[in-house]
Amino acid sequence: MSFGYNILGFGSGAGGPGPYNVQFLVVAGGGAGGTAKGGGGGAGGYRIIGSKAHEVIPCTAYPITTGAAGVPRGPTPVAPGVGGTGGTSVFDTITSAGGGGGGGHGPPGPLNGDNGGSAGGGGGYEPNAAAGDGGTGNVPDTSPTPTGLQGYDGGDGFGNPGQSYAAGGGGGASEAGTDGTPSSIAGPGGDGRTTDISGACVARGGGGGGGHAHGGSPGTGGTGGGGPGGGPAAATALTGGGGGGGDGTSPHAGGPGGTGIVFIRRLTASSSTTSGCVSTCGCDTIHKFEADGTFTA
Repeated sequence: MSFGYNILGFGSGAGGPGPYNVQFLVVAGGGAGGTAKGGGGGAGGYRIIGSKAHEVIPCTAYPITTGAAGVPRGPTPVAPGVGGTGGTSVFDTITSAGGGGGGGHGPPGPLNGDNGGSAGGGGGYEPNAAAGDGGTGNVPDTSPTPTGLQGYDGGDGFGNPGQSYAAGGGGGASEAGTDGTPSSIAGPGGDGRTTDISGACVARGGGGGGGHAHGGSPGTGGTGGGGPGGGPAAATALTGGGGGGGDGTSPHAGGPGGTGIVFIRRLTASSSTTSGCVSTCGCDTIHKFEADGTFTA
């Protein structure tokens, strides 16, 4: 299989080496889960090209931003219910949007999940208010670009007065979160995506599982670092996963999202740069950024 290796301009004289192409993965921070019967947080936006097709200029400094984790809001059901949105991750012209926070409940009732790279799930039903809807993923729309969709929608919450309440799961990098269902069964988070850009096959970008009412079942976190619902369960760090939604018992709060991460992979012969945390795999050099930094091509 061809990976599009392309080395241009070496030995071209006084002008020095020309541009070369890299592969990248840019994962944003995941959203936090919602409060009390709260929706799962959406995964951070996941943008990747599977071949070396993004041009960089030697000796040019490219700032790297790694998205922060979304922070839960409110330890009790009377506090604001929607989980915090994750931070954006950036490399060159590529920006991945933070995951949307999960909906929760609190005056005047349950809240919808937030939009984002992947979206938060909707909160469960609360008396005198409808269940929350899941947010919209892939916001802003990245589908016209070679990276395709950066994420998916959150699942909707479910509730019947006096019967059962269950929140939706957060959207993941490969699929939408699942809706909450009767008998207080909350929706699982959407699964993330797996890539070997780091030299090993690793899943990232899982959505958080939805929370539930007393006696129900929480939603599982999506593959790729999504936190399970049912109590302040955090997503896995450095995966951009969504945090789990809180349940109907104390402490009610949702879990924080997972922090973002950026990888840049190049043919070793292209450059001698040592930016970021460097490793090798075959003929390639891999640059990993777990925090903000600079890639000097």
